[in-house]
Amino acid sequence: MNEEALENLVRIHKLHHEPADAGEVQGLIQSGSVRLNDAGLEALSLESRFDLSYNAAHALSLAALRHFGYRSDNRYLVFQCLQHTLGLSPAKWRVLDQAHRKRNLAEYEGDIEVDGAMVTSLVEITEEIRRAVVALTAGENS
Repeated sequence: MNEEALENLVRIHKLHHEPADAGEVQGLIQSGSVRLNDAGLEALSLESRFDLSYNAAHALSLAALRHFGYRSDNRYLVFQCLQHTLGLSPAKWRVLDQAHRKRNLAEYEGDIEVDGAMVTSLVEITEEIRRAVVALTAGENS
């Protein structure tokens, strides 16, 4: 974890401290894992798979942030913090940022354009996040 970077975000009021809650973190992991599993169901439409994988990515990314005792009021920042919480490369969290923009267009303007490559990338990155968060919190479940 890059605590200095996260504390800088606290100083500029982008993040705030909130004591970690293992139950909340495990609930987010469970929610994200279920959605990620469902996103892999090829019988679903691409739009549904996109929505499921995006929400899985958000839940799992938030779990990592909450594990370290931080909270953000902005969904996009939860993804950007992945480089500090899990060491995710900027190229990967930028895919999540792109998905966030697509999600906003769908939610607020009814414009959803996703393709199979985007969904596949989103699912793969989200699975990487899931594995990292599960490993991060493994000691709490012993």
